[in-house]
Amino acid sequence: MSDIILEARNLTKSFGGFVAVNDVNLRIERGSIHAIIGPNGAGKTTMFNLLTKFHTPTSGSIRFNDTDITNRKPAEIANMGIVRSFQISAVFPHLTALENVRLALQRGLGVSYHFWRSQKMLSDLDAQAVARLDQVGLKSYAHTRAVELPYGRKRALEIATTLGLEPELMLLDEPTQGMGTEDVGAVTELISRVREGRTIVMVEHNLGVVAELADTITVLARGEVLAEGPYSEVSRNPQVMEAYMGVSAEEQEEEA
Repeated sequence: MSDIILEARNLTKSFGGFVAVNDVNLRIERGSIHAIIGPNGAGKTTMFNLLTKFHTPTSGSIRFNDTDITNRKPAEIANMGIVRSFQISAVFPHLTALENVRLALQRGLGVSYHFWRSQKMLSDLDAQAVARLDQVGLKSYAHTRAVELPYGRKRALEIATTLGLEPELMLLDEPTQGMGTEDVGAVTELISRVREGRTIVMVEHNLGVVAELADTITVLARGEVLAEGPYSEVSRNPQVMEAYMGVSAEEQEEEA
């Protein structure tokens, strides 16, 4: 099997006359954490939606495990092992943490949305659900309704439900969006802990999180790839500094 789990080739997305993503090539290595970053309006969200099939590209192709998924639907690629999270927590607010994860686990039984199944059949999944909750530090919150969880723990619950779908590739959309320092640290540690045996692609605005987690970083600007590599290289790239901080290469040399 190839070391490249997901590959975008010459990916372009236009909305009318506006080109949001322009001829982007992206290769995600199996088992890595790959971050997509960039200033506001860089095309990060559009790129993420293309990779997860919420948008169809204007041109170009996407391959997952050497299979062309360019024209597949989101539900199809989820069944193939690609599962995404969203900027806004997407758990069921009035179900308990255990019930949320158990619902995700039902897919393995082929009864994903059969809410009328017997309580015994669903209860058989409780041990697996508790194990997933324990994995993300939520075991003690198993019987707490999602709506009652603090924001950071809701995001942890979302990751637990994502893990319940047994993804080969996890795509995390701004996992630390709107969090305080303590929650950011907890979610960063959580992502590091659950990466074993899977690949993670993340769009993330917090460069401290990116520096700690990402093996490879792709920087987008105006819909195009500006730079790519490990944080140690990307963070020193003059074009990246200009895109993020508005400091030109000449100004950087003067300050040096």
